Amino acid sequence: MKGKNILATVCAFSGAGLISVTAQDRPNIILIMSDDMGYSDIGCYGGVIETPALDNLANKGLQYMQFYNTARSCPSRASLMTGLHPHQTGIGHMTDNRGEDGYRGDLNNSCVTIGEVLKSNGYETFAVGKWHMTRFMKKDGTKHNWPLQRGFDHYYGTIAGGGSFYDPQTLCRGNEYITPENDPEYKPETFYYTNAITDNAIKFLEKRNDRQPFFMYVAYTSAHWPMQVLEEDIEPYKGRFDQGWEELRKEKYKKMQQQGILDKKWALSIDETVGKWDEAKDKKFETRLMEVYAGMVSNLDKNIGRLVSYLERTNQLENTIIVFLQDNGGCAEPLGRQPQKPTAVKVPQGKELIPMEKDELQTRLIPYRTRDGRPVMQGVGTMAGGPDTYIAYGKGWAYASNTPFREYKHWVHEGGISTPLIVHWPARIKASKNNKRWQPGQLPDIMATFLDASQSTYPETFKGIDITPYQGISLMPSFSKDKFNYTRPLYWEHEGNRAIRSGKWKLVYKSAHEETEDIPLSAWSLYDMENDRTEQHDLAAKYPERVKEMAAQWEEFAIRCHVKPWPHQLKGPANH
Repeated sequence: MKGKNILATVCAFSGAGLISVTAQDRPNIILIMSDDMGYSDIGCYGGVIETPALDNLANKGLQYMQFYNTARSCPSRASLMTGLHPHQTGIGHMTDNRGEDGYRGDLNNSCVTIGEVLKSNGYETFAVGKWHMTRFMKKDGTKHNWPLQRGFDHYYGTIAGGGSFYDPQTLCRGNEYITPENDPEYKPETFYYTNAITDNAIKFLEKRNDRQPFFMYVAYTSAHWPMQVLEEDIEPYKGRFDQGWEELRKEKYKKMQQQGILDKKWALSIDETVGKWDEAKDKKFETRLMEVYAGMVSNLDKNIGRLVSYLERTNQLENTIIVFLQDNGGCAEPLGRQPQKPTAVKVPQGKELIPMEKDELQTRLIPYRTRDGRPVMQGVGTMAGGPDTYIAYGKGWAYASNTPFREYKHWVHEGGISTPLIVHWPARIKASKNNKRWQPGQLPDIMATFLDASQSTYPETFKGIDITPYQGISLMPSFSKDKFNYTRPLYWEHEGNRAIRSGKWKLVYKSAHEETEDIPLSAWSLYDMENDRTEQHDLAAKYPERVKEMAAQWEEFAIRCHVKPWPHQLKGPANH
């Protein structure tokens, strides 16, 4: 497959039958995922944050308006990377072992990653950024589910799910842990993780084997807490959010209607549990958090722009598929906001507030000190942004990020699971005013689409083990024509929250906590997504037979895909 003139005869999934293609004709693929961002944060989906790179990709490519993730970080990544529902991969909840096959917190051997599939089909494979698909993270422990062992030729990033942007937990190159100070291959003047991900992605591409097509998975941690970004990225947003989250939601709601993203009959959802802006106790603290968040998203966009510019300079953009999406909705978690005054993170027993050694690894999700020995601060009144702060932006701003939808990360109402999906491929997708796609889709469709586009075969067995068939449907037919009215069911479960969508109908249940018991039919809510995508009018009482039918479909999915049996015992610490 390495020679330019060697033919690779493979099965195409687009209905064209067997096709012979030369390696250089197969598209390169870059899959970009951001972290903890709401549906309407970026400009082309109604946001007020400046995102010209993503807007340009959308304007020249396609925008999918009804694409879905799983409402949480590592289940989304497991589903995206394997083409399966998350419980089928063993990561139905988080990276902890809860004692059932759907909840092992570690990719199982019955799934294959996009990296493994495309590498087997002649692609050079790269991963940069957040991995978060294994519970095994010890320096000297097993690495069987680290990127290099799951189909990637090259890796730079973090194995864990979060951490400081200035000193990330579990930072590694290949299979070896490193620090921002001892990395032999990357020594920026100022280390900032979002920049580092892009810098290393470009370094990988500069050294790639140009006789092969490549697949690159770029998993940014922006804009996951903590709210940290360089001051230069915050500066443009100072004063921008002084009107508060309620007015920001109204502004975005109006913009989304003008952009044709929202039907005017979809009402703006209201969450009575979100405090009113007028009653916010420390507005300077709150607006600073949103200014930093906006700076993080803006910085993310600049980095995506740098990656696209590299492809353009090297004449690789034309035949490169670029896909952008998010792992869950805006995050309402209150991390770091509980103290009513600035408070230093507790120094562990036996530790000191002294500078860290060059080779000293950052092992803590929430550091108690910066690398130069300063205390890390949390609490209301702490002005976020620098490495000495560690705070989430809070429910009010997450409410604005998810405009106009209900709920947040964790829940499977639209605010928790709706993601922008941008697909850009100049060789096959031409710029058009009709670039919006209303066809509903879900993370497993990405694997199916990449198989189709690359004309790759998916294995029935891998390393001697039977492989679960991928669950998605290729989006490639929608590259030329939208297909809204189809009834393939889409399914969700996370922490007892459950949903199924079939055509325009969505049946959903919100759990108050992680429930393991079955629920009565009366506990489900039914919504008409064509007329009420913001889920304001429950039609369950009007259509009881539809509720019964869809609940039975969800039950079949739950048994087939290892949602059940429920995880009865927590075996290890939960994480974010």
